[in-house]
Amino acid sequence: MGIGGSSVDLHSTLSLHTMSACDQKEITMATLTIRNVDAGVKERLRVRAARHGRSMEAEARAILSEDVASDRDQPEPNLAEAIRRRFAPLGGVDLELPPAEFVDAPPSFDP
Repeated sequence: MGIGGSSVDLHSTLSLHTMSACDQKEITMATLTIRNVDAGVKERLRVRAARHGRSMEAEARAILSEDVASDRDQPEPNLAEAIRRRFAPLGGVDLELPPAEFVDAPPSFDP
């Protein structure tokens, strides 16, 4: 279906094109195509863009830029913290640990 389709399945294509200038930093431009956007989402984007005096494309760019920029302010979690956050909604588990006991006597190093 086209842009006005009612499917919620979002299929996107991202392709990067790099341009460089002699005395300037490297400039990276990206093209992002999102297909099969829900008609209601498209309409709300159109209304929001009109409220801000922008095109739908400019509004989508602003939304993405603001959301991604807010992620930059948050420190990257370490692996243990990322795992804890992933499983925290499932609740914790208290495990009963068996008492420590020696299986054999420790080795003797006396001659």
